[in-house]
Amino acid sequence: FGQPQTTAQIYTRALASFDSALASAGTDTLEITDPDVLNVNDYATTAGATPLRLGVIQDFQNVFSGNASLESMVVVTGNVSDEMYSTDTFDDRLFPNQRAMNDNLPALDGFYRNLHRARSGATRTINVLRRVAPTPVQNIGEMYNIRGFVETFFAEAYCSGVPFSEEDGTTTEFGQPQTTAQIYTRALASFDSALASAGTDTRVQNIARIGRARVLLNQGRFDDAAAAVAAVPTSFAWVTAHSTGSGRQENGMWNALTVPNSRYAIVLPDAQGRGEGLNGIAFLTTPADPRIPWVPSTRTGFNGSSRNLPTQLKYDRTTGAVVANGIEARLIELEARVRRDNQADRDAVFAGLNNLRATATTPAMAPLPGSAPTTQAAAVSLLFEERAKWLYLTGHRLGDLRRLVRQYGRAANTVFPTGNLPAPLAGVYGNDVNLPIPFDEKNNPKATAGCLDRNP
Repeated sequence: FGQPQTTAQIYTRALASFDSALASAGTDTLEITDPDVLNVNDYATTAGATPLRLGVIQDFQNVFSGNASLESMVVVTGNVSDEMYSTDTFDDRLFPNQRAMNDNLPALDGFYRNLHRARSGATRTINVLRRVAPTPVQNIGEMYNIRGFVETFFAEAYCSGVPFSEEDGTTTEFGQPQTTAQIYTRALASFDSALASAGTDTRVQNIARIGRARVLLNQGRFDDAAAAVAAVPTSFAWVTAHSTGSGRQENGMWNALTVPNSRYAIVLPDAQGRGEGLNGIAFLTTPADPRIPWVPSTRTGFNGSSRNLPTQLKYDRTTGAVVANGIEARLIELEARVRRDNQADRDAVFAGLNNLRATATTPAMAPLPGSAPTTQAAAVSLLFEERAKWLYLTGHRLGDLRRLVRQYGRAANTVFPTGNLPAPLAGVYGNDVNLPIPFDEKNNPKATAGCLDRNP
Protein backbone atom coordinates (compact mmCIF):
# COMPACT_ATOMS: atom_id res chain seq x y z
CA PHE A 1 0.00 0.00 0.00
CA GLY A 2 1.24 3.53 -0.78
CA GLN A 3 1.97 6.25 1.72
CA PRO A 4 -0.17 9.41 1.63
CA GLN A 5 1.37 12.04 -0.70
CA THR A 6 1.20 15.78 -0.32
CA THR A 7 0.12 17.84 -3.32
CA ALA A 8 3.71 19.02 -3.76
CA GLN A 9 4.96 15.41 -3.76
CA ILE A 10 2.39 14.42 -6.40
CA TYR A 11 3.55 17.26 -8.69
CA THR A 12 7.17 16.16 -8.15
CA ARG A 13 6.20 12.60 -9.07
CA ALA A 14 4.42 13.75 -12.24
CA LEU A 15 7.37 15.89 -13.31
CA ALA A 16 9.71 12.90 -12.94
CA SER A 17 7.42 10.88 -15.23
CA PHE A 18 7.48 13.55 -17.96
CA ASP A 19 11.28 13.84 -17.67
CA SER A 20 11.60 10.08 -18.17
CA ALA A 21 9.25 10.19 -21.17
CA LEU A 22 11.30 12.90 -22.85
CA ALA A 23 14.55 11.04 -22.19
CA SER A 24 13.12 7.90 -23.80
CA ALA A 25 11.43 9.56 -26.78
CA GLY A 26 14.31 11.55 -28.24
CA THR A 27 13.01 14.11 -30.81
CA ASP A 28 9.98 12.11 -32.06
CA THR A 29 7.59 12.68 -29.18
CA LEU A 30 4.83 14.17 -31.36
CA GLU A 31 5.56 12.33 -34.62
CA ILE A 32 3.02 9.64 -35.45
CA THR A 33 2.14 7.58 -38.50
CA ASP A 34 -1.36 8.20 -39.82
CA PRO A 35 -2.47 5.06 -41.69
CA ASP A 36 -5.24 7.02 -43.46
CA VAL A 37 -2.88 9.38 -45.31
CA LEU A 38 -0.74 8.35 -48.28
CA ASN A 39 2.78 9.73 -48.18
CA VAL A 40 4.71 10.41 -51.38
CA ASN A 41 6.63 7.13 -51.24
CA ASP A 42 3.42 5.16 -50.65
CA TYR A 43 2.06 6.07 -54.10
CA ALA A 44 4.62 4.03 -56.01
CA THR A 45 3.23 0.69 -54.85
CA THR A 46 0.58 -1.61 -56.19
CA ALA A 47 -1.59 -0.84 -53.16
CA GLY A 48 -1.01 2.91 -53.42
CA ALA A 49 -1.67 3.20 -57.15
CA THR A 50 -5.40 2.56 -56.91
CA PRO A 51 -6.27 5.26 -54.33
CA LEU A 52 -3.99 7.64 -56.23
CA ARG A 53 -5.96 7.00 -59.45
CA LEU A 54 -9.32 7.31 -57.69
CA GLY A 55 -8.19 10.60 -56.14
CA VAL A 56 -7.44 12.01 -59.59
CA ILE A 57 -10.89 10.98 -60.82
CA GLN A 58 -12.45 12.75 -57.83
CA ASP A 59 -10.30 15.85 -58.39
CA PHE A 60 -11.38 15.94 -62.03
CA GLN A 61 -15.06 15.54 -61.22
CA ASN A 62 -14.78 18.26 -58.62
CA VAL A 63 -13.19 20.81 -60.93
CA PHE A 64 -15.49 19.94 -63.83
CA SER A 65 -18.90 19.86 -62.16
CA GLY A 66 -18.44 19.58 -58.42
CA ASN A 67 -19.25 21.94 -55.60
CA ALA A 68 -15.90 23.07 -54.15
CA SER A 69 -16.44 26.80 -53.59
CA LEU A 70 -18.89 26.78 -56.54
CA GLU A 71 -16.07 27.31 -59.03
CA SER A 72 -16.22 24.42 -61.50
CA MET A 73 -15.51 24.42 -65.22
CA VAL A 74 -19.23 24.36 -65.99
CA VAL A 75 -20.12 27.20 -63.62
CA VAL A 76 -17.17 29.49 -64.34
CA THR A 77 -17.46 29.26 -68.13
CA GLY A 78 -21.25 29.48 -67.94
CA ASN A 79 -20.90 32.71 -65.98
CA VAL A 80 -18.53 34.30 -68.52
CA SER A 81 -20.75 33.20 -71.41
CA ASP A 82 -24.54 33.57 -71.75
CA GLU A 83 -25.60 30.44 -69.86
CA MET A 84 -25.93 32.11 -66.45
CA TYR A 85 -25.21 35.34 -64.60
CA SER A 86 -24.14 36.15 -61.06
CA THR A 87 -26.54 37.16 -58.30
CA ASP A 88 -23.66 37.29 -55.81
CA THR A 89 -22.11 40.18 -53.91
CA PHE A 90 -18.50 39.07 -54.46
CA ASP A 91 -16.33 40.53 -57.21
CA ASP A 92 -14.93 37.02 -57.78
CA ARG A 93 -18.21 36.14 -59.49
CA LEU A 94 -19.56 39.53 -60.57
CA PHE A 95 -16.50 40.54 -62.62
CA PRO A 96 -16.37 37.31 -64.69
CA ASN A 97 -20.05 37.70 -65.46
CA GLN A 98 -19.43 41.34 -66.42
CA ARG A 99 -16.53 40.28 -68.67
CA ALA A 100 -14.26 42.75 -66.87
CA MET A 101 -11.78 40.67 -64.89
CA ASN A 102 -8.46 41.30 -63.18
CA ASP A 103 -5.85 38.78 -62.09
CA ASN A 104 -6.65 38.98 -58.37
CA LEU A 105 -9.99 37.21 -57.91
CA PRO A 106 -9.54 34.55 -55.19
CA ALA A 107 -12.40 32.30 -56.30
CA LEU A 108 -10.92 32.10 -59.79
CA ASP A 109 -7.53 31.41 -58.21
CA GLY A 110 -9.06 28.31 -56.64
CA PHE A 111 -10.49 27.17 -59.97
CA TYR A 112 -7.09 27.61 -61.64
CA ARG A 113 -5.33 25.64 -58.91
CA ASN A 114 -7.93 22.86 -59.02
CA LEU A 115 -7.45 22.49 -62.77
CA HIS A 116 -3.71 22.18 -62.30
CA ARG A 117 -4.21 19.77 -59.39
CA ALA A 118 -6.22 17.40 -61.59
CA ARG A 119 -3.74 17.73 -64.47
CA SER A 120 -0.59 17.21 -62.43
CA GLY A 121 -2.24 14.40 -60.50
CA ALA A 122 -3.06 12.60 -63.74
CA THR A 123 0.55 12.96 -64.92
CA ARG A 124 1.94 11.66 -61.63
CA THR A 125 -0.49 8.74 -61.67
CA ILE A 126 0.41 7.80 -65.25
CA ASN A 127 4.05 7.49 -64.20
CA VAL A 128 3.17 5.44 -61.13
CA LEU A 129 0.84 3.10 -63.02
CA ARG A 130 3.45 2.46 -65.69
CA ARG A 131 5.97 1.45 -63.00
CA VAL A 132 3.91 -0.60 -60.56
CA ALA A 133 0.48 -1.36 -62.09
CA PRO A 134 0.73 -1.41 -65.91
CA THR A 135 -2.35 -3.59 -66.19
CA PRO A 136 -5.17 -3.10 -66.85
CA VAL A 137 -3.76 -0.73 -69.44
CA GLN A 138 -7.03 1.22 -69.75
CA ASN A 139 -6.38 2.76 -66.33
CA ILE A 140 -3.44 4.55 -67.91
CA GLY A 141 -5.59 5.58 -70.86
CA GLU A 142 -8.17 6.94 -68.44
CA MET A 143 -5.55 9.19 -66.81
CA TYR A 144 -4.41 10.45 -70.22
CA ASN A 145 -8.03 11.30 -71.02
CA ILE A 146 -8.42 13.28 -67.82
CA ARG A 147 -5.19 15.14 -68.52
CA GLY A 148 -6.26 15.86 -72.10
CA PHE A 149 -9.60 17.30 -71.04
CA VAL A 150 -8.06 19.52 -68.37
CA GLU A 151 -5.53 20.83 -70.90
CA THR A 152 -8.43 21.50 -73.29
CA PHE A 153 -10.27 23.39 -70.54
CA PHE A 154 -7.23 25.60 -70.01
CA ALA A 155 -7.12 26.42 -73.73
CA GLU A 156 -10.84 27.12 -73.99
CA ALA A 157 -11.23 29.12 -70.79
CA TYR A 158 -7.97 31.04 -70.34
CA CYS A 159 -5.95 33.63 -72.15
CA SER A 160 -2.78 32.66 -73.96
CA GLY A 161 0.21 32.13 -71.67
CA VAL A 162 -0.77 29.40 -69.18
CA PRO A 163 2.35 27.58 -67.92
CA PHE A 164 2.36 23.90 -66.96
CA SER A 165 4.65 23.22 -64.03
CA GLU A 166 5.37 19.71 -62.83
CA GLU A 167 6.10 18.33 -59.37
CA ASP A 168 6.91 14.89 -58.00
CA GLY A 169 5.95 15.48 -54.38
CA THR A 170 9.34 16.86 -53.38
CA THR A 171 10.53 19.17 -56.18
CA THR A 172 8.85 21.55 -58.64
CA GLU A 173 9.88 22.18 -62.23
CA PHE A 174 8.38 25.52 -63.29
CA GLY A 175 6.76 25.58 -66.71
CA GLN A 176 7.14 28.08 -69.53
CA PRO A 177 4.07 30.06 -70.67
CA GLN A 178 2.23 28.25 -73.46
CA THR A 179 0.27 29.87 -76.26
CA THR A 180 -3.29 28.71 -76.79
CA ALA A 181 -2.15 26.85 -79.92
CA GLN A 182 0.57 25.09 -77.95
CA ILE A 183 -1.90 24.05 -75.27
CA TYR A 184 -4.20 22.48 -77.89
CA THR A 185 -1.20 20.63 -79.33
CA ARG A 186 -0.41 19.40 -75.84
CA ALA A 187 -4.00 18.25 -75.27
CA LEU A 188 -4.09 16.41 -78.61
CA ALA A 189 -0.94 14.50 -77.64
CA SER A 190 -2.61 13.46 -74.37
CA PHE A 191 -5.65 12.12 -76.23
CA ASP A 192 -3.41 10.31 -78.73
CA SER A 193 -1.69 8.65 -75.78
CA ALA A 194 -5.08 7.78 -74.29
CA LEU A 195 -6.05 5.96 -77.47
CA ALA A 196 -2.73 4.16 -77.55
CA SER A 197 -3.21 3.09 -73.92
CA ALA A 198 -6.90 2.18 -74.10
CA GLY A 199 -6.41 -1.47 -75.00
CA THR A 200 -9.77 -2.90 -76.04
CA ASP A 201 -11.76 -0.70 -73.63
CA THR A 202 -14.35 1.03 -75.85
CA ARG A 203 -15.29 3.49 -73.11
CA VAL A 204 -11.76 4.87 -72.83
CA GLN A 205 -11.48 4.82 -76.63
CA ASN A 206 -14.68 6.81 -77.13
CA ILE A 207 -13.72 9.39 -74.50
CA ALA A 208 -10.40 9.88 -76.28
CA ARG A 209 -12.08 10.12 -79.69
CA ILE A 210 -14.43 12.85 -78.54
CA GLY A 211 -11.61 14.65 -76.73
CA ARG A 212 -9.43 14.54 -79.86
CA ALA A 213 -12.30 15.85 -81.97
CA ARG A 214 -12.96 18.70 -79.55
CA VAL A 215 -9.33 19.77 -79.84
CA LEU A 216 -9.31 19.36 -83.62
CA LEU A 217 -12.45 21.50 -83.83
CA ASN A 218 -10.70 24.22 -81.83
CA GLN A 219 -7.72 23.95 -84.17
CA GLY A 220 -9.94 24.48 -87.21
CA ARG A 221 -9.38 20.93 -88.50
CA PHE A 222 -13.06 20.24 -89.06
CA ASP A 223 -12.89 17.20 -91.35
CA ASP A 224 -10.29 15.58 -89.09
CA ALA A 225 -12.58 16.21 -86.12
CA ALA A 226 -15.50 14.53 -87.88
CA ALA A 227 -13.35 11.53 -88.76
CA ALA A 228 -12.16 11.25 -85.16
CA VAL A 229 -15.69 10.63 -83.81
CA ALA A 230 -17.10 8.54 -86.66
CA ALA A 231 -16.96 5.37 -84.55
CA VAL A 232 -18.59 6.90 -81.45
CA PRO A 233 -22.22 5.75 -81.05
CA THR A 234 -24.78 8.46 -80.40
CA SER A 235 -25.84 6.63 -77.24
CA PHE A 236 -22.39 6.89 -75.64
CA ALA A 237 -21.89 9.20 -72.62
CA TRP A 238 -19.13 9.89 -70.12
CA VAL A 239 -20.85 11.24 -67.01
CA THR A 240 -19.42 12.42 -63.70
CA ALA A 241 -20.67 10.97 -60.42
CA HIS A 242 -22.04 13.16 -57.62
CA SER A 243 -23.39 12.34 -54.17
CA THR A 244 -24.32 13.81 -50.82
CA GLY A 245 -21.23 12.31 -49.20
CA SER A 246 -19.73 15.78 -48.81
CA GLY A 247 -20.25 19.28 -50.16
CA ARG A 248 -17.36 18.71 -52.54
CA GLN A 249 -19.13 15.72 -54.06
CA GLU A 250 -22.44 17.47 -54.71
CA ASN A 251 -23.43 18.67 -58.16
CA GLY A 252 -22.11 22.22 -58.48
CA MET A 253 -24.77 23.47 -60.89
CA TRP A 254 -27.52 22.44 -58.48
CA ASN A 255 -25.86 24.49 -55.76
CA ALA A 256 -25.14 27.43 -58.08
CA LEU A 257 -28.60 27.74 -59.64
CA THR A 258 -31.19 25.91 -57.54
CA VAL A 259 -30.78 26.35 -53.79
CA PRO A 260 -32.34 29.24 -51.84
CA ASN A 261 -30.24 32.42 -52.11
CA SER A 262 -28.28 30.95 -55.00
CA ARG A 263 -25.28 32.89 -56.26
CA TYR A 264 -26.17 32.48 -59.95
CA ALA A 265 -29.28 32.61 -62.10
CA ILE A 266 -30.43 32.08 -65.68
CA VAL A 267 -31.77 35.06 -67.62
CA LEU A 268 -35.43 34.98 -68.60
CA PRO A 269 -35.92 36.08 -72.22
CA ASP A 270 -36.86 39.70 -72.78
CA ALA A 271 -39.85 40.90 -74.80
CA GLN A 272 -37.86 40.37 -78.02
CA GLY A 273 -37.03 36.78 -77.05
CA ARG A 274 -33.37 37.55 -76.32
CA GLY A 275 -31.28 35.99 -73.59
CA GLU A 276 -28.50 37.54 -71.54
CA GLY A 277 -26.90 40.75 -72.80
CA LEU A 278 -28.87 41.16 -76.06
CA ASN A 279 -26.90 38.42 -77.85
CA GLY A 280 -27.51 35.56 -75.44
CA ILE A 281 -29.57 32.57 -76.46
CA ALA A 282 -33.03 32.34 -74.92
CA PHE A 283 -32.35 29.11 -73.06
CA LEU A 284 -35.56 29.31 -71.04
CA THR A 285 -38.60 28.91 -73.25
CA THR A 286 -42.29 28.35 -72.57
CA PRO A 287 -43.05 25.49 -72.86
CA ALA A 288 -39.60 24.44 -71.68
CA ASP A 289 -37.18 22.94 -74.14
CA PRO A 290 -36.77 19.31 -72.92
CA ARG A 291 -32.99 19.78 -73.09
CA ILE A 292 -33.26 22.70 -70.64
CA PRO A 293 -36.08 21.96 -68.17
CA TRP A 294 -37.01 24.71 -65.72
CA VAL A 295 -39.85 26.11 -63.64
CA PRO A 296 -40.64 29.60 -62.30
CA SER A 297 -40.00 30.19 -58.62
CA THR A 298 -39.96 32.87 -55.94
CA ARG A 299 -36.33 32.23 -55.03
CA THR A 300 -34.12 35.22 -54.22
CA GLY A 301 -30.47 35.52 -55.18
CA PHE A 302 -27.61 35.79 -52.71
CA ASN A 303 -27.57 39.58 -53.15
CA GLY A 304 -31.12 39.83 -51.78
CA SER A 305 -32.19 41.98 -54.74
CA SER A 306 -32.50 39.44 -57.56
CA ARG A 307 -35.98 37.97 -57.15
CA ASN A 308 -38.26 35.36 -58.68
CA LEU A 309 -35.32 33.46 -60.08
CA PRO A 310 -36.18 30.58 -62.42
CA THR A 311 -35.11 27.16 -61.19
CA GLN A 312 -33.29 24.82 -63.57
CA LEU A 313 -34.30 21.16 -63.44
CA LYS A 314 -31.50 19.60 -65.49
CA TYR A 315 -29.44 18.94 -62.37
CA ASP A 316 -30.31 18.00 -58.84
CA ARG A 317 -27.96 17.47 -55.91
CA THR A 318 -26.60 14.13 -57.18
CA THR A 319 -27.13 14.30 -60.96
CA GLY A 320 -24.11 13.39 -63.05
CA ALA A 321 -22.83 15.87 -65.64
CA VAL A 322 -21.94 14.88 -69.19
CA VAL A 323 -18.28 15.53 -70.01
CA ALA A 324 -18.49 14.03 -73.50
CA ASN A 325 -21.16 12.08 -75.37
CA GLY A 326 -22.31 10.77 -78.72
CA ILE A 327 -24.59 13.75 -79.30
CA GLU A 328 -21.51 15.98 -79.26
CA ALA A 329 -19.92 13.58 -81.76
CA ARG A 330 -22.84 14.04 -84.18
CA LEU A 331 -22.75 17.83 -83.73
CA ILE A 332 -19.05 17.82 -84.61
CA GLU A 333 -19.80 15.88 -87.78
CA LEU A 334 -22.54 18.37 -88.68
CA GLU A 335 -20.20 21.32 -88.15
CA ALA A 336 -17.70 19.78 -90.54
CA ARG A 337 -20.47 19.66 -93.15
CA VAL A 338 -21.69 23.20 -92.59
CA ARG A 339 -18.12 24.43 -93.18
CA ARG A 340 -18.35 23.32 -96.81
CA ASP A 341 -20.62 26.29 -97.51
CA ASN A 342 -23.01 24.88 -100.10
CA GLN A 343 -26.73 24.35 -100.04
CA ALA A 344 -26.60 20.57 -100.27
CA ASP A 345 -24.57 20.42 -97.08
CA ARG A 346 -26.76 23.02 -95.38
CA ASP A 347 -29.73 20.81 -96.21
CA ALA A 348 -27.89 17.78 -94.79
CA VAL A 349 -27.02 19.64 -91.59
CA PHE A 350 -30.65 20.70 -91.14
CA ALA A 351 -31.75 17.08 -91.58
CA GLY A 352 -29.06 15.93 -89.14
CA LEU A 353 -30.23 18.38 -86.49
CA ASN A 354 -33.80 17.15 -86.90
CA ASN A 355 -32.60 13.54 -86.66
CA LEU A 356 -31.04 14.30 -83.28
CA ARG A 357 -34.30 15.89 -82.15
CA ALA A 358 -36.16 12.76 -83.23
CA THR A 359 -33.81 10.16 -81.78
CA ALA A 360 -31.61 11.59 -79.01
CA THR A 361 -34.35 12.42 -76.48
CA THR A 362 -37.39 10.62 -75.15
CA PRO A 363 -40.01 11.57 -76.10
CA ALA A 364 -38.86 12.91 -79.45
CA MET A 365 -38.73 16.66 -79.97
CA ALA A 366 -40.64 18.44 -82.69
CA PRO A 367 -38.55 19.16 -85.79
CA LEU A 368 -37.09 22.59 -86.39
CA PRO A 369 -39.59 24.93 -88.01
CA GLY A 370 -39.36 25.70 -91.70
CA SER A 371 -36.60 24.51 -93.96
CA ALA A 372 -32.82 24.61 -94.10
CA PRO A 373 -31.17 28.06 -94.04
CA THR A 374 -30.11 29.35 -97.45
CA THR A 375 -27.16 31.44 -96.27
CA GLN A 376 -23.98 30.34 -94.57
CA ALA A 377 -24.36 32.85 -91.73
CA ALA A 378 -27.86 31.62 -90.90
CA ALA A 379 -26.76 27.97 -91.07
CA VAL A 380 -23.87 28.59 -88.67
CA SER A 381 -26.14 30.48 -86.25
CA LEU A 382 -28.69 27.67 -86.25
CA LEU A 383 -26.06 24.99 -85.71
CA PHE A 384 -24.47 26.86 -82.80
CA GLU A 385 -27.85 27.54 -81.19
CA GLU A 386 -28.77 23.87 -81.36
CA ARG A 387 -25.30 22.95 -80.12
CA ALA A 388 -25.72 25.37 -77.19
CA LYS A 389 -28.98 23.72 -76.18
CA TRP A 390 -27.79 20.14 -76.55
CA LEU A 391 -24.63 20.95 -74.58
CA TYR A 392 -26.21 23.35 -72.10
CA LEU A 393 -24.27 23.60 -68.81
CA THR A 394 -21.60 21.11 -69.85
CA GLY A 395 -18.65 23.50 -70.08
CA HIS A 396 -18.70 24.03 -73.87
CA ARG A 397 -20.32 27.42 -74.36
CA LEU A 398 -17.38 29.76 -73.67
CA GLY A 399 -15.16 27.81 -76.06
CA ASP A 400 -17.89 27.93 -78.71
CA LEU A 401 -18.35 31.69 -78.38
CA ARG A 402 -14.60 32.14 -78.76
CA ARG A 403 -14.67 29.93 -81.86
CA LEU A 404 -17.44 32.02 -83.41
CA VAL A 405 -15.08 34.98 -83.18
CA ARG A 406 -11.87 33.18 -84.09
CA GLN A 407 -13.08 30.79 -86.79
CA TYR A 408 -16.22 32.40 -88.18
CA GLY A 409 -15.16 36.04 -88.16
CA ARG A 410 -17.90 37.35 -85.90
CA ALA A 411 -17.27 40.39 -83.75
CA ALA A 412 -17.02 39.57 -80.04
CA ASN A 413 -19.76 42.06 -79.13
CA THR A 414 -22.16 40.24 -81.48
CA VAL A 415 -21.83 36.84 -79.77
CA PHE A 416 -20.91 37.59 -76.14
CA PRO A 417 -23.35 39.38 -73.80
CA THR A 418 -23.14 43.12 -74.25
CA GLY A 419 -24.97 46.28 -73.22
CA ASN A 420 -26.46 46.68 -69.72
CA LEU A 421 -26.10 44.00 -67.07
CA PRO A 422 -29.29 42.16 -66.04
CA ALA A 423 -31.32 44.12 -63.48
CA PRO A 424 -30.88 44.70 -60.58
CA LEU A 425 -27.15 44.64 -61.43
CA ALA A 426 -25.75 47.99 -62.52
CA GLY A 427 -23.20 48.78 -65.20
CA VAL A 428 -22.35 47.41 -68.63
CA TYR A 429 -20.52 44.40 -69.95
CA GLY A 430 -16.80 44.65 -70.68
CA ASN A 431 -14.74 43.13 -73.46
CA ASP A 432 -13.08 40.05 -71.93
CA VAL A 433 -13.53 36.81 -73.86
CA ASN A 434 -11.44 34.58 -71.57
CA LEU A 435 -10.08 34.29 -68.04
CA PRO A 436 -6.81 35.95 -66.97
CA ILE A 437 -3.96 33.99 -65.45
CA PRO A 438 -4.10 34.57 -61.67
CA PHE A 439 -1.53 36.89 -60.10
CA ASP A 440 -0.27 34.03 -57.92
CA GLU A 441 1.20 32.37 -61.01
CA LYS A 442 3.79 35.16 -61.08
CA ASN A 443 5.54 33.24 -58.31
CA ASN A 444 6.65 31.10 -61.24
CA PRO A 445 9.87 32.87 -62.30
CA LYS A 446 9.27 31.81 -65.91
CA ALA A 447 5.74 33.27 -66.07
CA THR A 448 5.88 36.73 -64.51
CA ALA A 449 4.17 38.47 -67.44
CA GLY A 450 0.72 36.95 -66.97
CA CYS A 451 -1.32 36.68 -70.16
CA LEU A 452 0.59 36.76 -73.43
CA ASP A 453 -2.59 38.11 -75.04
CA ARG A 454 -6.37 38.14 -74.42
CA ASN A 455 -7.35 37.13 -77.97
CA PRO A 456 -10.23 34.73 -78.55
